[in-house]
Amino acid sequence: MSTRVPVYDTGMLIALADRKAKALALHDGLKRTPHRALVLGPVLAQVWRPRPAVVHALTGTLKDCTVPQARTAEPPMRETNAGRPECIACATGPDIADWRRIGTTLGEAKLPSKKRPDAVDAWVALSAARHGSAVIFTSDPEDIEAYLAVLNPTDVHVRQV
Repeated sequence: MSTRVPVYDTGMLIALADRKAKALALHDGLKRTPHRALVLGPVLAQVWRPRPAVVHALTGTLKDCTVPQARTAEPPMRETNAGRPECIACATGPDIADWRRIGTTLGEAKLPSKKRPDAVDAWVALSAARHGSAVIFTSDPEDIEAYLAVLNPTDVHVRQV
């Protein structure tokens, strides 16, 4: 069982909504991690569309994920024999320093050519860094890695879907 926090970016949610085999297999394997897969609210908003196929796929997916600080979301940590632990990073929202850090990251990241700074991707990278040990599932690893290079976390990995 992994102790890293799984973090989904927009590309991972799109792959899950499209029922891509690799994404589905990864998501299925992550259902047993202590911390549910993290889906930030802006990531969900980028993917959610009122089409039956999208709604059906993402509604099922979100049962195994957490959307930090959303009232109706699943809790970040799964139940254990000793109760349910709390995740401080999920329980505390971003503060002004975090938003400044995202802005700094957007300004300093060496993105691949033809790519534009993306505040949602930078927030995904910072959220993973705030958890201390995480793996980000993304369709654009170069973008995420550029943001992580600025943030310089100690134990955040990137996995392409």
